[in-house]
Formats: sequence, C-alpha cells, structure tokens
Amino acid sequence: MNVLKLAAVAVFSFMSTTSLLAEDTSRMKKHDADLIVSGAYIVTMNGAKDVLKDGALAVKDGVIIAIGDKADILAAYQASEIISGENRAVMPGFVNGHTHSAMVLFRGMADDLPLMEWLRNYIFPMEGAYVDEALIKAGTALACYEMIESGTTSFVDMYFYPDVIAGVVDQCGLRATISTPMIDFPSPGFKGWDDSFAAGVDFAKRWKGKHPRITPALAPHAPYTVSPEHLAQAFATAKDLDVPVSIHVAEDRAEIKTIKDQYGVTPVEHLETAGMLDTTTIAAHMVWPSESDIQKLAASKVGAIHNPTSNMKTGAGVAPIPAMLKAGVKVGIGTDGAASNNDLDMWPEMRFAALLHKGISGDPTVVPAIEALDMATKGGALAAGFPADIGSLEVGMKADFIQVALDKPRLTPLYDIVSHLVYAANSSDVVTSVVDGKILMKNREVLTLDKAEVMAAVEVIAKKIRADLAKE
Repeated sequence: MNVLKLAAVAVFSFMSTTSLLAEDTSRMKKHDADLIVSGAYIVTMNGAKDVLKDGALAVKDGVIIAIGDKADILAAYQASEIISGENRAVMPGFVNGHTHSAMVLFRGMADDLPLMEWLRNYIFPMEGAYVDEALIKAGTALACYEMIESGTTSFVDMYFYPDVIAGVVDQCGLRATISTPMIDFPSPGFKGWDDSFAAGVDFAKRWKGKHPRITPALAPHAPYTVSPEHLAQAFATAKDLDVPVSIHVAEDRAEIKTIKDQYGVTPVEHLETAGMLDTTTIAAHMVWPSESDIQKLAASKVGAIHNPTSNMKTGAGVAPIPAMLKAGVKVGIGTDGAASNNDLDMWPEMRFAALLHKGISGDPTVVPAIEALDMATKGGALAAGFPADIGSLEVGMKADFIQVALDKPRLTPLYDIVSHLVYAANSSDVVTSVVDGKILMKNREVLTLDKAEVMAAVEVIAKKIRADLAKE
C-alpha cells in the first residue's frame, strides 16, 4: 500500500472514530446543574491567574462544579438557566472590604473637609440626629442596589442596627460581614462602651453560623475612640467567639499623633498590645504604617483594606500599598462609606489602586493590573477575612461572579482582557451578577430589590434632612 493510500486509510479511521465519539457523547446522560454561564473570557483569578477563552462554568447548590471550554461544559451539563456569554467576560464579583452601607443617606452632605473635622463636626452629629432603624433599612437597601448594579458580590459593613442590615442582605442576596460600631462615647442607640459592646457581642452570638451569606464581626471603632482596656476586651472576645474584628487603623496623621502623644507608639503597636496581630482583623485604611508595622502585619492575621478615594478626599494620605504587598501583607480594596467617597463603586477604587501608586512613586511597574484585580477579588477576600472558597472561579468555590459586557466602543479593540477590566471597564458594563449561585441581576435588571420602592423610601428620609438643613 503506497503512502497516499495509507494517508487515506488514516483519515477514514480518524473520521470514523470521531463519528463514534460524537455519537457516544450525544447518548451520554448529562449531569444536572442549576446554572450554566459562558463567556468569551473567563477570568478565573485562581493561583495561576488563568484566563479561559470561550469558556463556561456550571453551578449547582451555590457552588461551581465545572469550569472549562464552553463546548465541553454544554456537552456534559444541562441546566434550567443558561446565560450566554457572547461578547462578555466572566470574572469573580468584587469584594468591598470596608464600607458603612447606610451612609449613602449622607452622600454629599459634608465634602472637602479634613477627616477629623468631617467626622466630629458633621458625621457624628448627623448620625445622632437621624440614624434609626428606618434610615438603616432604607440606606442599606439603596447601598445594596448600588453594589449589585456595579458588580460587588461581597462586602464588609460596619454600622448601626446590624440586625436591620442583615435583614436587607438576606433579602437582596449579597454576601456580607456585618458588625456594629463599639465606641466609648454615646452613639445611635447606645450610651457608650458597655451597651455598644454588649449589643455587638449579642449580634455576633446570634448570627454566627446561622446564615450562609452573613458573617458577624466585632467592631471596636478605632484606637482613638476606644480605650486600651476596651480594645483588649474586644479582641479577646472575638477570639473566643471565633469571629473577625473590623476596625479603622492608622487612617490619618491626626490619629498617628494622638496615639503617639498618649501612648508613645504607633496605632499598629498600640493594637498589637490589645491582641490585634493574632486575631483575624479587617483593618480599614492603614494609610500610615511604619516600616516596622508593615513587617508585623505581614506576619499577622491582619488584612489591610485600601480605600484610595476616601483617603484622598479627606486628605488622609496614600497608603504604602506597594511596600505592604512586597512584604506579604494581605491587602484588599474598599470604598468606605458614601459620605466620604461618594459612591460604592469598586471599579474606580480598583483603577485608583493601580494608578495612584505609579503616580506618587514614579514607577509604572508597581501594582500592575493583575495585582489590582486580585486585591479587588481573591486577595481582597483573604484580606477581608472571608472563607477560602470566596473570590476566584474554580471548582469547589462559591458561585459569586459577574458578567461584563465587552461590546462597547471604549472596550474595542481588545488585546488583554485584564487590562480592559482594570483600566477601561466601568460599572455600567456589568450585565449579570450571581451570588451563591443565585442570579441577582440579569441584563442590567436587579431582580432581588424593587428600585422604585428603594428610591421612594430613601426620598422620605432625604426630604426631612433637606428641610432640616434649610433651617440652619
């Protein structure tokens, strides 16, 4: 048999085998899934930072059960809900590592002020005058709507009436770590430390392990609003209860000076004495750690949450993120509350996290796009104390992800999907949001909250605030 005939036989054999395989595959019983979502790109944020082209993932019982080539997934799995991914990227949802959600009601009320003046002369008095259960419910619902629309799937919240916040989170479908501020002086609903601490502990005990998407935390407000004894009490109790601590740390120069004058140490050293370094701690801001502080943080259970917009707006400074990342500190990104941001949109926070440090250092290689994306997703989940199954798209991980539309002029042409996500995309590009396997937004329509009802409830409160402000 000559070479030509051999080649013909080989081709026929290959075609026959292929036909049989296709027939066998078509007869195979497909595995059941609840949801299949595909994408022109699947940005996994796994350890290797793999990006799959023309991929898909299958979800069952809130968990990713398969991820890979779109054709293979559709051949092997069937689901009642299949979302097409043409001209779309699928990526992990954002983890907003620090916010005060209901403070959307104070958006734009006091701008362009130094942090301590803003806090003591405006925010604390506003909270004392207006914060009640109705404000918290309306504000949290508005905040959650904003976060769902802009691609956040998990957030860390520190604010008053935590049971009300938890109720809204339960309804809207987001994932959250929730705590109420513990402060030494009077605050909404509390006379001081004793009752705010007791309420925070009670909330943590009642909610720990009770809800698949809600984690309680303790929240001593800051080293300048809580005494050393009370800080130590909070960290010890958090360890006993096995819940995280959420706290503001080293936010501005005034705090650094106050702690130095009173105790002769940095805020991190002060909190080390209280037990912070060996407690799972979500440390918001961390703008002014010393070199020694950074080394201690790298060896600790503390995650630092970078809030670039809030810190710039209040003149607090710029956190040394490149140095912290180089040392091995866990770093995430947060928006802070909308009273100091003035939104809850993680896209500009991620972009600022990449660009700001290039600008002040003069080094365009620091915080590259993939590192910024990691801080907003998987790395941010670790820094914010979320379980290890949050923040990336892998088999066995929670099904928390978003789809981003790529069919926009400003996203064309596309050479590098990660570059586009960090430097060009924005919140209006998010078309689908899924948390715990449940679709919260589809084709830009939020399914779990009624927009008209949310806006109307907020307007009732805002109308009263506007009338009161007009009297001043």
